[in-house]
Amino acid sequence: MILAAGRGERMRPLTDTCPKPLLRAGGTPLIEHQLHRLAAAGYRNIVINLAYRGHMIRAALGDGAQLGLHLHYSDEGDRALETGGGIRHALPLLGKDPFLVVNSDIWCDHPLLPPDIGDDLAHLVMVDNPPQHPSGDFHLHNGRIDDADGPRLTFSGIGYYRPELFAETPDGAFPLAPLLRTAMVAKRIGGEHHHGTWFDVGTPERLNDLDTRLRTGNIHDHRSPSNHRS
Repeated sequence: MILAAGRGERMRPLTDTCPKPLLRAGGTPLIEHQLHRLAAAGYRNIVINLAYRGHMIRAALGDGAQLGLHLHYSDEGDRALETGGGIRHALPLLGKDPFLVVNSDIWCDHPLLPPDIGDDLAHLVMVDNPPQHPSGDFHLHNGRIDDADGPRLTFSGIGYYRPELFAETPDGAFPLAPLLRTAMVAKRIGGEHHHGTWFDVGTPERLNDLDTRLRTGNIHDHRSPSNHRS
């Protein structure tokens, strides 16, 4: 699943007329970068959630045949359901097995190959903390993620989930983090530390930086301040 329903407030004015996933970097819409990586990893059925200007995303991508994919759309209407609510709304399209969820507004060289998550409810890909988020999100130790004190890493926007994580959640909008923290208490969240390239394309400046790096082939120099989440 690719999360593509957000308004993209930090990208204004670019997103006043174009949904954020269709903004281009290196001549390609952000969401297509994700689709190419998913196709290379062997995925064929991709769910995309839609809300703000979702009709434009659907029109641009179609059924995915041109990319060798089968695209399915989870329409959330005029109001996005946040990450947790958006995933829950899409569960009928995602099936009963663990599934991958990726943010549409990141660029990352993680291979996206599904791990064996065992009995865990989720497996999160973590990255180094950016200056804008120095406290991080969660603690990772020996492949386990918790909310304990100690050094933390930042959630990359790449995660694998079991449908059971959302089993008792209500319809409507709700965030993902509280569900994860509840599962952490039950010791059912695993994770990994990705040391490769990760860009959170959160502002027009970062979009421009990513665009330049993709066009010049400098994308894997991820020491830039642009390789950070805002």
